[in-house]
Amino acid sequence: MKLGLLIAAAVVVIDQCSKYIIFNLLGVSAYIPVGDYFNIVRAWNTGVSFSMLNNYGNVGAWLLSGTALFIVIMLLFWLKKEGNRLVQVALGMIMGGALGNVIDRVRFGAVFDFLDVHIGDSHWPAFNAADSFICIGAALIVLEAVAAKLKNKENAK
Repeated sequence: MKLGLLIAAAVVVIDQCSKYIIFNLLGVSAYIPVGDYFNIVRAWNTGVSFSMLNNYGNVGAWLLSGTALFIVIMLLFWLKKEGNRLVQVALGMIMGGALGNVIDRVRFGAVFDFLDVHIGDSHWPAFNAADSFICIGAALIVLEAVAAKLKNKENAK
């Protein structure tokens, strides 16, 4: 359990520090072009992933924060019972990412997103370090589950 909690704490620190640095780097600029496919931008997301549920204001921010905290509590119960270290790391990533975004919602009423990936004029919705850790953690859990399933099939033969 300690491993997952350490990862969660590290993710919160990385997320909040990266947001602070980028927010201050941008200054009054709305964006900084970095390359042909990437910009650093200032985007405030009052909704959830990809700006869904973006039109509910402070009520939405508090509801989303409460939901995220409930999920983190459920993941803590899973983490407490989980023996697989990779899954512990993945759960820590998800919990830390969720908490990083909750901190933004409580402080600002929205989540600060700054990573903008695009091809020409087609932009992926802006995201942040917390979102990245959540996605990586979820992918690790899925990959571990697939690997365990394949291993069980091999052992059954």
